Amino acid sequence: MKKIYVGNLPFSATEAEIKELFSKHGTVHSVALIEDRDTGRPRGFGFVEMDDDAAQAAIQALNGFEMDGRNLNVNEAKDRPKRGGGGFGGGGRGGRGGRR
Repeated sequence: MKKIYVGNLPFSATEAEIKELFSKHGTVHSVALIEDRDTGRPRGFGFVEMDDDAAQAAIQALNGFEMDGRNLNVNEAKDRPKRGGGGFGGGGRGGRGGRR
């Protein structure tokens, strides 16, 4: 099974619409559209899981496909790089601490 990245989605896209679109190329095992953690609004991308052969067919057929005026970016999903642990990333706060 392959995980497919689907980017440049219209913000109005639903999981049902994406499943229907990808189902034309094979069995869709799952669809996950990513939402902003704070607002709950769509972020314009998601992931689809399909069998290997179906995934390749879907990628070839749907990369650049126009959906509601937006050209989809469809390719095989890459694993996220592991982030360093630490926990003291600074976060751009200057590190001064304390009150003034």
